[in-house]
Amino acid sequence: MSLTFTNPPCVHAPLGLYSHTVSVPEGTELLFISGQLGVRPDGTTPVTIAEQADQVFSNIVALLASHGLGPTDIIKLTTFMVAGQDGDAVRAARLKYLGSHRPASTAVFVSELVDPAWLVEVEAIAANRSKSRPRQRPPVL
Repeated sequence: MSLTFTNPPCVHAPLGLYSHTVSVPEGTELLFISGQLGVRPDGTTPVTIAEQADQVFSNIVALLASHGLGPTDIIKLTTFMVAGQDGDAVRAARLKYLGSHRPASTAVFVSELVDPAWLVEVEAIAANRSKSRPRQRPPVL
């Protein structure tokens, strides 16, 4: 199974770390990861957005691994950052964990998250390439 990440010439080149489109073959199992916060496994939250962003992506990678997947299986990311925070810190954490991988992505500044201590939240969708099923032809009658 092959995911296809594209940037068609009919629109501008990506302005960041993303692809404009991702095509997922029919029958591929998708994994939806709820918004991850910069909360450590022990329940504590680091103070800075850089530390929180690092924890967010660490959490996402750990959740992917629990399903036998890795960062390159991510097909879509949505990032929510509290307005006024350092978006470059989030970008640095993303690069650390995703490297050159460019899933479809959206980033939004918001006034706040549910808890004022939280500065960034990222949700993800991944495609499980090993569980894609070939298309079945309907029976001939």
